Amino acid sequence: MRLKVTEEVITGKVNNMNESEEIKKEEVIPEKVFATIDDFLKIEIRLGTVMSVNVVEGADKLYILQVDLGEESPRQILSGIREFVQPEDLLGKQFPFVTNLAPRMLRGHESQGMILAGSTDEAFALLNPTVPLPNGTKLR
Repeated sequence: MRLKVTEEVITGKVNNMNESEEIKKEEVIPEKVFATIDDFLKIEIRLGTVMSVNVVEGADKLYILQVDLGEESPRQILSGIREFVQPEDLLGKQFPFVTNLAPRMLRGHESQGMILAGSTDEAFALLNPTVPLPNGTKLR
């Protein structure tokens, strides 16, 4: 069951109720959408080593990463992590990347993937393997 929450419900002004009447507030829990194994298998996540880091001029958040994913040549991946991570925290390190996203243009540069990271209101973290693995190793 889905509940529609409107300003009237939140403020208690429903069906001509005046402000002195109280409305019982129920917690609204969104329905969880589950992915199937087939959905998961569509996403290709591979380990890659960051070979170079450049700043995108005129952009406060973007880096251009050249990433060795075990392919013939490095891939260019743009990432909006500049406010959280210094280039020296990226260079020469392995991270997981989504490698089968459609290429996307950002600030005139093509991005050919996405680095995986986690964050909360207080913290930002990149994910690293506990031991080095060959570039291009598929994560599953």
